[in-house]
Amino acid sequence: MAGKGNGAAAGGGAVYGLGLFGAAVYYIQTATSFLGGLVGVLKAFFWPGFLVYELMKYLKM
Repeated sequence: MAGKGNGAAAGGGAVYGLGLFGAAVYYIQTATSFLGGLVGVLKAFFWPGFLVYELMKYLKM
């Protein structure tokens, strides 16, 4: 019973993975150059941070 409670963490990882994949596809499709696509892939890794930052700015925290 030591591994009890790990199911929620796995679900969160799946959601993050789908978001990462979707963001990478979006950024690559909208890129106009190779460098733009490369920067887009890097942005895809950090999209949750951008989301939280903008949310906190919107809520004036």
